[in-house]
Amino acid sequence: MSKNIDQLISAIPIWQNKIIISKVDGGITNQNFLVEDGVKKFFVRVGKDIPEHLVYRSNEIISSKVASSLQISPKIIFNNNELQVIDFVKGSTLKDTDIKENLNSIISLIKKVHYDMPKNLYGQSIIFWVFHVIRHYSKFLEENNSKYVSMLAELLKKSDLIEKNSSPFQIVFAHNDLLPANFIKDNEKIWLIDWEYAGYNTPLFDLGGLSSNNNFNEKEDIILLENYYEKKINDEIINKFKCLKSASLLRETMWSMVSEITSKIDFDYSNYTNENLIKFNKSFEDLNL
Repeated sequence: MSKNIDQLISAIPIWQNKIIISKVDGGITNQNFLVEDGVKKFFVRVGKDIPEHLVYRSNEIISSKVASSLQISPKIIFNNNELQVIDFVKGSTLKDTDIKENLNSIISLIKKVHYDMPKNLYGQSIIFWVFHVIRHYSKFLEENNSKYVSMLAELLKKSDLIEKNSSPFQIVFAHNDLLPANFIKDNEKIWLIDWEYAGYNTPLFDLGGLSSNNNFNEKEDIILLENYYEKKINDEIINKFKCLKSASLLRETMWSMVSEITSKIDFDYSNYTNENLIKFNKSFEDLNL
């Protein structure tokens, strides 16, 4: 841990005792820490705005506080423009197998995000439109001489085809980053954390992201959709879902391409890019557009 971060956390004016700071591994966007203040424990996320990823902490704070008020996410105790202090949840982050085993609870949680959170939001509305994000990433990669520049025209062409074939769109409030590690299970419930990409979007992007991030097969995709919509689903929904699942993989791929240039976190982004690019190309071929 750097001296600067230690000083930054130690200077937070809420501590009642001499604190113990421990780094929490696993984050690939922010730096995370466990802070022990006497017998109390807190989770601290350190990270400023990340314009290249369209991450703005003011939006994250608003979303987190609303999620907390609805018992979707742990409570934010303190925040400023560099960090957040969050109630510590004694539990375990989920793996893809855990997501599938707890799918009904996960779906209920996602539906609370989609339909209950927008009734309680205030302030500036944020939209997370995956196709805009992809175009934004393409421009950034080109302007910063990414090693992937030669791929961009073809990726944008594919993105445009996906957008055309997945419209029209239902709009809800979405989390937009449903990685298994963003779910925590304690003895009583499952929590959803990390709201930096939250914003209005189509629900199929969240569902597609949940599927792609947790290695769902086609049968599991159908189960996911039928339980979410509470009915048998038609070919139109299935086709749109497959398009948004593919878009989710492309966005994750280009997120990693950008992170290869900008991130200071010790993580193999190049390998992550390659893994997601392979998954995207396979999913796009399966669309038969």
